[in-house]
Amino acid sequence: MANTILVGGQWGDEGKGRIIDLLTRRADYVVRYQGGSNAGHEVHIGAKTYVMHLIPSGILHPGKVCVIGNGVVVDPIALLKEMDGLRKQGIRISPKNLVVSGIAHLVMPYHRLLDEGREDASKRHRIGTTKRGIGPAYGDKASRTGFRVLDLLKPAAFREKLARRVRENNALLRALGVRPLAAAAVAAEYLAAGRRLRPFIGDAVALLHTALRRKRDILFEGAQGAFLDLDFGTYPYVTSSHPTSGGACVGSGVPPHRMDRVVGVMKAYTTRVGEGPFPTEYGAVLGAEIQKVGDEFGRTTGRGRRCGWFDAVVARASVRLNGMDDLAITKLDVLDHLAEIKICVAYRLGSKRLDTVPMDADLLRCVKPVYETWPGWRASTREIRRFRDLPRAAQAYLKAIERHAGAPISIVSVGPRRDQTIFVNGRL
Repeated sequence: MANTILVGGQWGDEGKGRIIDLLTRRADYVVRYQGGSNAGHEVHIGAKTYVMHLIPSGILHPGKVCVIGNGVVVDPIALLKEMDGLRKQGIRISPKNLVVSGIAHLVMPYHRLLDEGREDASKRHRIGTTKRGIGPAYGDKASRTGFRVLDLLKPAAFREKLARRVRENNALLRALGVRPLAAAAVAAEYLAAGRRLRPFIGDAVALLHTALRRKRDILFEGAQGAFLDLDFGTYPYVTSSHPTSGGACVGSGVPPHRMDRVVGVMKAYTTRVGEGPFPTEYGAVLGAEIQKVGDEFGRTTGRGRRCGWFDAVVARASVRLNGMDDLAITKLDVLDHLAEIKICVAYRLGSKRLDTVPMDADLLRCVKPVYETWPGWRASTREIRRFRDLPRAAQAYLKAIERHAGAPISIVSVGPRRDQTIFVNGRL
């Protein structure tokens, strides 16, 4: 399989976890390279459902090495809870199959409280964060005041620095009307977590370069989606990291020339969680219907996702931005019952036709989608395993997505289970 980056091509929640699960079979290492516990990757195996927030989805495969890279912000309490939960489901987790980068940054309790306080205080200007402290943690990383995972292994220095940081952040918490923290309690909880995590903490960059030297195959797992990228997304309604393919290099320490392929995951329609512009959003009735049929509720927050028609303008931009070689289209089966289906192929802004996504999110709010309308297939696709056996209307719809997005479709999923997958062209 060589070294492959997997990215979400829309606004997140595209079904990356189940595609990673499929591709892991031919990988030796699976690396999560950005984001934090704001992600939620779900994999269905038989009657069991597994949800990962920080741990790469490859943990479900014996014999694979999973790495939480330096670009991730790690909540150690959430990580331990996730590890314990997966173990209860029968998943083996040990330092042999899970490594946490020592230079990844920590999400601290005051990050979560600041995130929540700021979001609640800005009712008119909410971004729609998960309130998991991700943005404030990346903010501290950029301002060089953050803690790294390796700091958990230095108790005296950790306590000394924590006392200062808690004092500074308590002033902000009080201004937001949030109860301040006690540094001693935070230190006790985090250092106890550090003792449990110690065997898993390592030099992930050195580990991955050893793997490269030995010609092992590495799969890079992104969270969120391209249009939530801090630079390239619909700012300010974005995440605080780089879920685009370029983020895989910075978030893992593996250089660009060692990457071989980029796979983009997109739903057969479009969804978005939280605030922000969404040109192809359905009306209330169809939106509620697709939300129910597609089980469009966040695995991290439980929030209902906004749903809309496939936006080929966004898809096209994402293919270019990430250098996508292949597309994996998920949830085709959710559209099985519709009489007609639309693809947004361009936008109108006044009298102007736009074939690209405006840089300004305020302008994106004002555009009107230009649609192509396709007949639905009105038949179940859930038991189909070959592209040629799909209804002709479904094949035509997928070929239209390929044409407008500008990349070949190599995987189509027609249900949540591992086996509900169509491999299209033998490329993956």
